[in-house]
Amino acid sequence: MRFVTLSFFAMWILNLAGCQSKAARVKQLQDQYNTEYPAYTKECLDPETAGSGDLLTGKKLTQEEIAALKAKKKERDTRCKSEADRLAEFQKEILAAQQ
Repeated sequence: MRFVTLSFFAMWILNLAGCQSKAARVKQLQDQYNTEYPAYTKECLDPETAGSGDLLTGKKLTQEEIAALKAKKKERDTRCKSEADRLAEFQKEILAAQQ
């Protein structure tokens, strides 16, 4: 009986240690994501919405301005794709670690 009790206690301790390391992994991933996300938003998301106020007020754009905006968007999407993919991978890892 004593052996069974000690076995259950040992399994409980190992399980508890596993949960703590799981929580530590989630925290580490979340901290890393929170560190990298602000730079991503400043570099990749803020410029994307910077000119939206003009469009919302009804300002008409010339074909040259539209072409320039499209070219900037394409360049920014190319430049930011790897960072966006990396942040998405962090999100997937965080969700998987929480399960």
